[in-house]
Amino acid sequence: MTIPAPTIPVPPSVRRRAGDASLVPVWENADGGLTFRVGEGTSGTHIKWGPSDYRELFRREVSALRWASSWIDVPRVVELDVDDADGGVILVTSSLAARSAVDPHWIARPERAVRACGVALRMLHDALPVEECPYSWEVPVRIAEAASHGKIAPDDLRTPPAVDRLVVCHGDPCVPNTFLDDSGAPAAFVDLGMLGIADRWADLAVGSMSVGWNFGPGWEHLYFEGYGIEPDAERIDYYRRLWDAT
Repeated sequence: MTIPAPTIPVPPSVRRRAGDASLVPVWENADGGLTFRVGEGTSGTHIKWGPSDYRELFRREVSALRWASSWIDVPRVVELDVDDADGGVILVTSSLAARSAVDPHWIARPERAVRACGVALRMLHDALPVEECPYSWEVPVRIAEAASHGKIAPDDLRTPPAVDRLVVCHGDPCVPNTFLDDSGAPAAFVDLGMLGIADRWADLAVGSMSVGWNFGPGWEHLYFEGYGIEPDAERIDYYRRLWDAT
Protein backbone atom coordinates (compact mmCIF):
# COMPACT_ATOMS: atom_id res chain seq x y z
CA MET A 1 0.00 0.00 0.00
CA THR A 2 1.46 3.32 -1.08
CA ILE A 3 0.63 6.97 -1.59
CA PRO A 4 0.17 7.26 -5.38
CA ALA A 5 1.72 9.93 -7.56
CA PRO A 6 -0.44 13.05 -8.05
CA THR A 7 -0.50 12.26 -11.79
CA ILE A 8 -1.95 8.77 -11.44
CA PRO A 9 -4.79 8.21 -13.98
CA VAL A 10 -8.24 8.78 -12.51
CA PRO A 11 -10.83 6.07 -13.35
CA PRO A 12 -13.70 7.60 -15.36
CA SER A 13 -16.27 6.60 -12.74
CA VAL A 14 -14.34 8.49 -10.06
CA ARG A 15 -14.16 11.60 -12.22
CA ARG A 16 -17.92 11.43 -12.87
CA ARG A 17 -18.65 11.26 -9.14
CA ALA A 18 -16.33 14.17 -8.39
CA GLY A 19 -17.65 16.46 -11.13
CA ASP A 20 -15.56 19.62 -11.34
CA ALA A 21 -14.12 19.21 -7.84
CA SER A 22 -10.41 18.63 -7.38
CA LEU A 23 -9.25 15.06 -6.76
CA VAL A 24 -6.26 14.20 -4.59
CA PRO A 25 -5.02 10.57 -4.74
CA VAL A 26 -4.35 9.42 -1.18
CA TRP A 27 -3.86 5.66 -1.34
CA GLU A 28 -3.15 2.76 -3.70
CA ASN A 29 -3.21 -0.89 -2.66
CA ALA A 30 -1.50 -3.95 -4.09
CA ASP A 31 -4.54 -4.84 -6.22
CA GLY A 32 -4.63 -1.46 -7.93
CA GLY A 33 -7.44 -0.16 -5.73
CA LEU A 34 -7.37 3.63 -5.35
CA THR A 35 -8.69 6.15 -2.85
CA PHE A 36 -9.16 9.84 -3.71
CA ARG A 37 -10.06 12.83 -1.56
CA VAL A 38 -12.63 15.06 -3.22
CA GLY A 39 -11.81 18.71 -2.65
CA GLU A 40 -9.94 20.02 0.37
CA GLY A 41 -10.40 19.71 4.11
CA THR A 42 -12.42 17.22 6.14
CA SER A 43 -15.95 18.27 5.25
CA GLY A 44 -16.07 16.53 1.90
CA THR A 45 -15.90 12.93 0.75
CA HIS A 46 -13.48 10.20 -0.18
CA ILE A 47 -14.00 7.94 -3.19
CA LYS A 48 -12.65 4.41 -3.14
CA TRP A 49 -12.31 2.65 -6.48
CA GLY A 50 -11.56 -1.05 -6.83
CA PRO A 51 -11.44 -3.59 -9.67
CA SER A 52 -14.57 -5.60 -10.43
CA ASP A 53 -13.70 -8.40 -8.00
CA TYR A 54 -14.06 -5.88 -5.14
CA ARG A 55 -17.84 -6.05 -5.40
CA GLU A 56 -18.39 -8.35 -2.43
CA LEU A 57 -15.62 -6.72 -0.39
CA PHE A 58 -17.18 -3.27 -0.80
CA ARG A 59 -20.65 -4.61 -0.02
CA ARG A 60 -19.31 -6.16 3.16
CA GLU A 61 -17.43 -2.98 4.03
CA VAL A 62 -20.63 -0.95 3.76
CA SER A 63 -22.39 -3.40 6.08
CA ALA A 64 -19.48 -3.45 8.54
CA LEU A 65 -19.14 0.34 8.61
CA ARG A 66 -22.82 0.76 9.40
CA TRP A 67 -22.69 -1.91 12.10
CA ALA A 68 -19.48 -0.68 13.76
CA SER A 69 -20.59 2.98 13.75
CA SER A 70 -22.69 2.32 16.86
CA TRP A 71 -19.50 1.88 18.92
CA ILE A 72 -16.51 3.44 17.11
CA ASP A 73 -15.90 6.38 14.78
CA VAL A 74 -15.80 5.34 11.12
CA PRO A 75 -16.58 7.08 7.82
CA ARG A 76 -20.26 7.50 6.94
CA VAL A 77 -21.33 5.65 3.80
CA VAL A 78 -22.57 8.04 1.09
CA GLU A 79 -22.87 5.78 -1.97
CA LEU A 80 -22.02 2.30 -3.21
CA ASP A 81 -22.02 1.48 -6.93
CA VAL A 82 -20.99 -2.08 -7.79
CA ASP A 83 -22.08 -1.99 -11.44
CA ASP A 84 -20.23 0.96 -12.87
CA ALA A 85 -19.65 1.09 -16.62
CA ASP A 86 -15.83 1.22 -16.43
CA GLY A 87 -15.73 -2.20 -14.79
CA GLY A 88 -14.77 -0.94 -11.36
CA VAL A 89 -16.53 -0.63 -8.01
CA ILE A 90 -17.13 2.70 -6.28
CA LEU A 91 -17.56 3.40 -2.57
CA VAL A 92 -18.07 7.01 -1.47
CA THR A 93 -17.72 7.87 2.21
CA SER A 94 -17.53 10.99 4.32
CA SER A 95 -14.10 12.40 5.13
CA LEU A 96 -12.76 12.25 8.69
CA ALA A 97 -11.60 15.16 10.85
CA ALA A 98 -8.31 13.35 11.52
CA ARG A 99 -5.18 12.12 9.75
CA SER A 100 -4.01 8.62 8.91
CA ALA A 101 -1.26 7.40 11.19
CA VAL A 102 1.01 7.36 8.13
CA ASP A 103 0.37 10.98 7.19
CA PRO A 104 3.78 12.71 6.84
CA HIS A 105 3.00 14.59 10.05
CA TRP A 106 2.94 11.30 11.98
CA ILE A 107 5.67 9.51 10.03
CA ALA A 108 7.95 12.22 11.42
CA ARG A 109 6.75 11.38 14.96
CA PRO A 110 6.94 7.58 15.19
CA GLU A 111 7.20 7.45 18.98
CA ARG A 112 3.75 9.00 19.33
CA ALA A 113 2.10 7.51 16.25
CA VAL A 114 3.08 3.86 16.74
CA ARG A 115 2.07 3.81 20.39
CA ALA A 116 -1.23 5.51 19.51
CA CYS A 117 -1.95 2.81 16.92
CA GLY A 118 -1.55 0.15 19.61
CA VAL A 119 -3.84 2.12 21.91
CA ALA A 120 -6.36 2.44 19.09
CA LEU A 121 -6.45 -1.29 18.37
CA ARG A 122 -7.08 -2.03 22.05
CA MET A 123 -9.90 0.53 22.05
CA LEU A 124 -11.48 -1.14 19.00
CA HIS A 125 -11.22 -4.62 20.55
CA ASP A 126 -12.73 -3.41 23.81
CA ALA A 127 -15.53 -1.41 22.17
CA LEU A 128 -17.00 -3.80 19.59
CA PRO A 129 -19.30 -6.43 21.12
CA VAL A 130 -18.48 -10.01 20.13
CA GLU A 131 -21.95 -11.24 21.05
CA GLU A 132 -23.58 -8.83 18.58
CA CYS A 133 -21.12 -9.16 15.68
CA PRO A 134 -22.57 -10.88 12.58
CA TYR A 135 -19.18 -11.43 10.90
CA SER A 136 -16.40 -13.99 11.36
CA TRP A 137 -12.70 -13.64 10.59
CA GLU A 138 -11.76 -16.91 12.24
CA VAL A 139 -9.18 -19.21 10.71
CA PRO A 140 -11.49 -21.74 8.94
CA VAL A 141 -13.45 -18.88 7.36
CA ARG A 142 -10.28 -17.18 6.12
CA ILE A 143 -8.83 -20.39 4.70
CA ALA A 144 -12.08 -21.26 2.94
CA GLU A 145 -12.44 -17.77 1.50
CA ALA A 146 -8.85 -17.83 0.26
CA ALA A 147 -9.46 -21.22 -1.37
CA SER A 148 -12.45 -19.78 -3.23
CA HIS A 149 -9.96 -17.35 -4.85
CA GLY A 150 -7.46 -20.06 -5.69
CA LYS A 151 -5.15 -19.62 -2.70
CA ILE A 152 -4.50 -22.87 -0.83
CA ALA A 153 -3.13 -22.44 2.69
CA PRO A 154 -0.37 -24.84 3.80
CA ASP A 155 -1.51 -27.70 6.02
CA ASP A 156 0.38 -26.34 9.03
CA LEU A 157 -1.92 -23.30 9.07
CA ARG A 158 -5.09 -25.33 9.48
CA THR A 159 -4.58 -25.78 13.22
CA PRO A 160 -4.12 -22.38 14.87
CA PRO A 161 -2.75 -21.75 18.37
CA ALA A 162 -5.29 -21.85 21.19
CA VAL A 163 -7.42 -18.72 21.29
CA ASP A 164 -6.10 -16.07 23.66
CA ARG A 165 -9.13 -13.77 23.55
CA LEU A 166 -11.95 -13.63 21.03
CA VAL A 167 -12.69 -10.07 19.92
CA VAL A 168 -14.16 -8.30 16.95
CA CYS A 169 -11.03 -7.83 14.86
CA HIS A 170 -10.51 -4.99 12.40
CA GLY A 171 -9.42 -7.50 9.76
CA ASP A 172 -6.98 -5.13 8.03
CA PRO A 173 -5.25 -3.55 11.03
CA CYS A 174 -2.31 -2.12 9.09
CA VAL A 175 -1.45 1.23 10.66
CA PRO A 176 -2.61 3.40 7.71
CA ASN A 177 -6.17 2.38 8.61
CA THR A 178 -5.94 4.05 12.03
CA PHE A 179 -6.64 7.79 12.13
CA LEU A 180 -5.29 10.11 14.82
CA ASP A 181 -6.44 13.57 15.89
CA ASP A 182 -4.09 16.53 16.10
CA SER A 183 -3.07 15.63 19.66
CA GLY A 184 -2.09 12.11 18.56
CA ALA A 185 -5.06 10.38 20.17
CA PRO A 186 -6.93 7.62 18.33
CA ALA A 187 -9.81 9.15 16.40
CA ALA A 188 -11.30 6.74 13.84
CA PHE A 189 -10.83 3.64 11.70
CA VAL A 190 -11.18 2.96 7.96
CA ASP A 191 -11.20 -0.09 5.62
CA LEU A 192 -13.36 -2.43 7.68
CA GLY A 193 -14.20 -4.79 4.82
CA MET A 194 -12.74 -7.82 6.62
CA LEU A 195 -14.00 -7.00 10.12
CA GLY A 196 -15.05 -10.04 12.11
CA ILE A 197 -14.71 -12.20 15.21
CA ALA A 198 -11.28 -13.78 15.73
CA ASP A 199 -8.47 -14.15 18.24
CA ARG A 200 -7.06 -10.71 18.96
CA TRP A 201 -3.63 -11.90 17.80
CA ALA A 202 -4.95 -12.05 14.25
CA ASP A 203 -4.99 -8.25 14.40
CA LEU A 204 -2.01 -7.75 16.69
CA ALA A 205 0.36 -9.81 14.54
CA VAL A 206 -0.45 -7.91 11.36
CA GLY A 207 -0.80 -4.47 12.88
CA SER A 208 2.62 -4.75 14.49
CA MET A 209 4.13 -6.11 11.26
CA SER A 210 2.83 -3.08 9.36
CA VAL A 211 4.70 -0.78 11.74
CA GLY A 212 7.94 -1.89 10.09
CA TRP A 213 6.52 -1.39 6.60
CA ASN A 214 5.50 2.19 7.34
CA PHE A 215 7.88 3.48 10.02
CA GLY A 216 10.94 1.30 9.56
CA PRO A 217 12.54 -1.12 12.03
CA GLY A 218 12.76 -0.67 15.77
CA TRP A 219 9.28 0.59 16.65
CA GLU A 220 7.17 -2.56 17.11
CA HIS A 221 7.65 -2.62 20.87
CA LEU A 222 5.76 0.68 21.16
CA TYR A 223 2.77 -0.85 19.35
CA PHE A 224 2.52 -3.65 21.91
CA GLU A 225 3.11 -1.21 24.76
CA GLY A 226 0.27 0.95 23.49
CA TYR A 227 -2.04 -2.05 23.32
CA GLY A 228 -0.93 -3.15 26.80
CA ILE A 229 0.35 -6.64 26.03
CA GLU A 230 3.61 -8.58 25.81
CA PRO A 231 4.49 -9.98 22.38
CA ASP A 232 3.54 -13.64 21.91
CA ALA A 233 6.08 -15.06 19.47
CA GLU A 234 4.11 -18.19 18.59
CA ARG A 235 0.86 -16.41 17.81
CA ILE A 236 2.64 -13.58 16.00
CA ASP A 237 4.45 -16.04 13.75
CA TYR A 238 1.30 -18.05 13.01
CA TYR A 239 -0.98 -15.11 12.20
CA ARG A 240 1.62 -13.38 10.05
CA ARG A 241 2.07 -16.55 8.02
CA LEU A 242 -1.72 -16.90 7.75
CA TRP A 243 -1.95 -13.30 6.52
CA ASP A 244 0.65 -13.97 3.84
CA ALA A 245 -1.04 -17.21 2.76
CA THR A 246 -4.60 -15.91 2.60
